[in-house]
Amino acid sequence: MTTPLRCAVLDDFQAVATTLADWSPVTARGVEVVSYPDHLADEDELAARLAAYDILVTLRERVPFPASLLARLPRLKLLVASGMRNSVIDYAAAERAGVTVCGTASSSTPPVELTWALLLGLARGIVTEHTALRGGGPWQQTVGADLYGRRLGLLGLGKTGSRVARIGLAFGMEVTAWSPNLTKERADAAGVVLAPSKEALLADGDFVSVHLALGERTRGLIGAAELALMRPTAYLVNTSRSAIVDQDALLEALRTGRIAGAGLDVFDTEPLPADHPLRTAPNLLATPHLGYVTRANYATYYREAVEDVLAFLDGSPVRVLP
Repeated sequence: MTTPLRCAVLDDFQAVATTLADWSPVTARGVEVVSYPDHLADEDELAARLAAYDILVTLRERVPFPASLLARLPRLKLLVASGMRNSVIDYAAAERAGVTVCGTASSSTPPVELTWALLLGLARGIVTEHTALRGGGPWQQTVGADLYGRRLGLLGLGKTGSRVARIGLAFGMEVTAWSPNLTKERADAAGVVLAPSKEALLADGDFVSVHLALGERTRGLIGAAELALMRPTAYLVNTSRSAIVDQDALLEALRTGRIAGAGLDVFDTEPLPADHPLRTAPNLLATPHLGYVTRANYATYYREAVEDVLAFLDGSPVRVLP
């Protein structure tokens, strides 16, 4: 008797994976689909839970798939990851294990919108004032930072960074940008000023927002020395990748008031431990990695995950990574 195929959808925190897409074409092929709303960080626990599955659907980079874990998943034949870029999958190990890895489309619009939610929240003290108003606290206790006429510095001017730039320009901000490969022609085309250096951008920015891909040249790009260049009245926002900004250095900058505040959506460890010092850091506005978490984006992820599974079952995988 042939063993039925089994598919696990991982880290479905909001329990929406099976409602935002129609999985009936998959189950009609005899595939059992199970959704897990919790996150397992321990490799032994992951291996024990996932060893009985032939297909895994993982959301973004929540679960790493190193060679050590892949070797403990004897039934695994297809790994679907949302998005077309994933830095926590060992593709070479997957190939050696005979595991096909596929991706999905992903919109850059949601992280742009969240970037501005954090930036505006910081600038106008939204959380502080909301908490006071709802809790019977003082009426007006902050003085907001203006956007009009202020300088927005963007580390990265790709698809996301250029959209953030357009909104900054609409607010009447002066927008500058820098990245290791950014040219004056590209900056001019986006209507922004090319900063002469990373250091100049940090020193001159009233708001600095990170929009770089994580790689060897960008890992640890912003450390204690770079944060020391920023103005005491400046804000830093990171909705890109945590490892681009040294988390300990940022925590110290917040504790000492070296910068006015920070907005974070990404962390070195996710989910962030309950006792992590960032949870109580002063002048920090933080969200639990919501940059890509919108209804439309999730619908795309899971709809195309279904397509990936069906194509694999038909022997013609699509959107194969890397």
